[in-house]
Amino acid sequence: MRHRKVGRKLGRKKPHRELMLRNLVTSLFLTESVRTTEARAKEARKLAERLVTWAKKGDLHARRMAFRYVRDDEALKSLFETVGPRFAARQGGYTRIMKLGRRHGDGAPVVILELVEKSAKIEEEKAARKAKKEAKIEAQRQEAAKKAPDLPEARG
Repeated sequence: MRHRKVGRKLGRKKPHRELMLRNLVTSLFLTESVRTTEARAKEARKLAERLVTWAKKGDLHARRMAFRYVRDDEALKSLFETVGPRFAARQGGYTRIMKLGRRHGDGAPVVILELVEKSAKIEEEKAARKAKKEAKIEAQRQEAAKKAPDLPEARG
């Protein structure tokens, strides 16, 4: 019986599972969102929430505790200098899981695991990509209107 056994095995032995979750969380703090399966995201969320709580404390002991999991210097710096202070007023719930659907090959549920509050830099990049895409669509509409000015859908 599996009574009181917490956590998912994710089809891996313990060392592989731990390293996979460490890599997933490291990527989360570098890019602020990762695309993965639902089961992995739910396990990584537990670790990410704990790491953000340590980053909010910000002392040397918390940094060393976080370094046990996030072995990348750039990700650790991002965690303690940007992510931790950003969530200083929030008491938990630092991550969000958004469902995307099913993966084509095996039907596994795919999600995006992301930090709830995005950094200003990422928001600016997202707005720039959106503006570029809208400009491209508008240019295509204008070109279509020039080619066929008498069609009603080209005027619209």
